[in-house]
Parts: sequence; structure tokens; C-alpha cells
Amino acid sequence: MYYKSNNIFRNKTLFFGLTIFSLLFCQSSTVDEPGPTTPPTGGNDNFTSASFWLTKADESVKFQKQPDIFFSNASNNYQVLEVDASQKYQTIDGFGYTLTGGSVQVINQLSPAKKEELLQDLFSTKDNAIGVSYLRLSIGASDLNSSVFSYDDMPPGQTDVSLSHFSLAKDQDLIDMLKKILTINPHIKIIATPWSPPVWMKDNEKSIGGSLLPQYYNVYAQYFVKYIQGMKAQGITIDAITPQNEPLHPGNNPSMLMTAPEQANFIKNNLGPAFLAANIATKIVIYDHNCDKPEYPMEILADADAAKYVDGSAFHLYAGNISVLSNVHAAYPSKNLYFTEQWTGSTSSFSGDLIWHLKNVIIGSMRNWSRVALEWNLANDPGFNPHTEGGCTQCKGAITITTSEAFTKNVAYYIIAHASKFVPQNSQRIASTQPGNLSSVAFATPDGKTTLIVLNEGSSIENFNIKFNGKSAPATLPAQSVATFVF
Repeated sequence: MYYKSNNIFRNKTLFFGLTIFSLLFCQSSTVDEPGPTTPPTGGNDNFTSASFWLTKADESVKFQKQPDIFFSNASNNYQVLEVDASQKYQTIDGFGYTLTGGSVQVINQLSPAKKEELLQDLFSTKDNAIGVSYLRLSIGASDLNSSVFSYDDMPPGQTDVSLSHFSLAKDQDLIDMLKKILTINPHIKIIATPWSPPVWMKDNEKSIGGSLLPQYYNVYAQYFVKYIQGMKAQGITIDAITPQNEPLHPGNNPSMLMTAPEQANFIKNNLGPAFLAANIATKIVIYDHNCDKPEYPMEILADADAAKYVDGSAFHLYAGNISVLSNVHAAYPSKNLYFTEQWTGSTSSFSGDLIWHLKNVIIGSMRNWSRVALEWNLANDPGFNPHTEGGCTQCKGAITITTSEAFTKNVAYYIIAHASKFVPQNSQRIASTQPGNLSSVAFATPDGKTTLIVLNEGSSIENFNIKFNGKSAPATLPAQSVATFVF
């Protein structure tokens, strides 16, 4: 998470105020530059109706199926939201959360039957589940583990340049849960990132802050190799990694400062060659931090020797504007974009988070070329535990585990559900307009359907026609609500 552990530099109350400011005054980009024209095609000429799922910001309706709407030739004076499958953009890898060690710890407090119920609800692609298709992991501990650790901790003053003590044992519970998740959804994709390397590799020898010592660049590259190979041996494929979570925020616990020149040097001289030598296909994704510093990833992408190993760039939105993803895409169109983290907090409201996150994280990131949209922590307890000393004390999981037989679904669950259930992997974003107070994003799915997500952030009901392939369907969206239509 992007905050300082000392006096909480990015404290949650301040951010909630900034979130409301963003909700009121900031607009997601509506960039719609045409992309590659490849399948899927998006719908067919036989559709007559659209299914309709709704969530209201006042919590009176939470992800409930509504009566279908119907396409016809009837005329009215409604505004038109047009979906155009002939204009195609990026392919989608998925939607989901970070499966932190703390998430695993609290989910494991559920009874076996209740844990099975929750995991099926989250990860199954069946009708009664939301089909989460993408997960983020920490390499070693994040600040939402109960304690700080790496996979090669040594006593003070000792090093392990051969990595002979490397072990994934401290994450065995997480690995076991991932194995269970993979039985529910074998196609789920995973991106992983470290909050800190082993402290003996750092110039301050501490879990908080410091920088990677140059003499350990090669050793740290092998640390990534061992992690990917070790997870593979457990049956878990790591699709992508980033070299450092929030590399410009060294105040978390754990954390590390890694400047753009340092990350470029590490990738081109150490990490990239190490992956190549070990025949590792895991993607290297750079940056993994806020939208206010797009010059960071673009500096690395401008370095041809580093860029040849880089798949793309990852972003958070605790600062900046989501539209900068399109700026990076315009400068480097062959490189992918990923939106990998946004938190919901204990002091924020369901309504404020639902509207802001749907507009920016889901619709905004997708309209600006991201392949994924991820909320932050999957689960914690009612006291927002566990976390490290100095770690986030107000991060609200998508799920709160209340007892061994009960859990509650929070706003982040519904934010992701409106996309994950209806936009499977290998869907492709297609064009959609945004009339009036409506924000939208549309997708062609691999099974030939079209998914349209629409947000009404206004204070009054919006009546509109969904126009697609020469047909129109009148729809009504209540104030401060989000809908997903599938046709």
C-alpha cells in the first residue's frame, strides 16, 4: 500500500478526502484509439434481450439480477449509448485481488465447509459465483502479513549469496490455498511482486526502506528464478512479476526504494538475462506504482537493452489520473498495461468507493488499455488484521471473516464482481460511448457475447438506449448505481 508507516504519510483519512475530491471533479479518460482487429467478434445477430445485474450505492441492491431488457425497433427520445464491436482494443487477462498472507490466515479460520463455500463463491465460473480470474501475490511478506519475512532470512551480519537457505516454507499455507483455488479455476493468472528482498541484500539491512546493494543484483535475480521455479514445482505458474512493489514508497513495512535507473539496470543486466538463461517465460512488468509518475516506466521503456525484457507497466491510483495509462500506451503501443492495486479503507463509505472504483479502477483502467483490474486485499478480520508492525491498519478486505461460520462481503467484492463474472479471460475491449452522466466500457467475450458495464454517478435516474448491431434496447439506471448488461 502507498503510505508511510511513520505518522502515516498517506493516511487513510486524507486519502478518503482526496477520493471524494476525485469523485466530484476528476473524469476518467474516454480514450478510444482503435486497436488490433482480432477475434472475439462480440455478440451475434440473434440476440433479442440482455441480462441485467445491478448494484446501488445506497446498498439497497447489491449485485442482484434484474428483469431482462429487450431489443426492438421502438422509438423514444432517450440518449443513446452505442456499442461498436468493429473497434477493438486490448485483450483482457482478468479481474481480482491480492491474495495476501493475511487473507490466507483469516480464511483458514473458517470451518472447512464455510471456507469451501467462500472459495467457490469467489473463484468458480458457475452461475452462482463471481469468477475471479486474476490474483496478485507478494514474494515474501507484504504489509498485510502478520510478520515480516523473506524466503532467505539470515542472522544479523550473515549473508547467503548461494541462496542455499532459500525456502518457500513460510508461505506454505498460501501455496496450499492456491492449489485449492486452482482446482476451482485452473486458468487463473497470477502476478507476484516483492515488498522487500532479504534485508542482508539492502544497504540499510532493514525491512523498511533502503536500496538493493549492487553486489547483490545477480543474487537477487536468482532469488526470483528460485521463487518461480519453486512455485512451479508446487503446480503454480507465475504469469508475471514486478521487480518491486511501489518502488518510490520506502516507508512501508516491508518496503524498498528502487529508482527507475536502478530498476532498468537490474532488468537489463541481471533479471532479464537470468530468466533467459533459466528458460523462464514469466513476464517482467515494471513500475507497479502510482499514476502520477509515468516518467518512471517510460524511462525504462526508452532503454532498449532493458525494454527487450519488459512485457509492460503496472499502475496504482493513490495519486495521479488513470488517463496516463493511455499516454504510456501511445508512447509504447507494443507494451502491455496492468492495473494492480487499489485499496478500500475502514473510514470510507460503500457509496463513495463503489462509484469511484467503478469509474476509475474498472471502467477507467479498461478504457485506458489495462489488461487487468485488481483491488487490494482479499480478506481480513473485523479489526483489519493481520498486518505487520507499521503496516496498513485500515485496509478493508473484499471479505471480512467474522467467525468460523460467517463472513461478510464488502464493497470491493461488488466492484470486482461486476466485471469478473461477465468478462472472462481473453475477452477483448470494444468501443462504447458515454452519454450524459453515464460511464461505460464494453467487451466481446470468447463465447460470442457482449458485456457492457455502465455507471450512473449522477443524482437522478438515467434513461438510455443501448444500441448494438442496428438494434436498440431501452434501459433505466437508478442514480448512483452500476449495471452490467450481457447480450
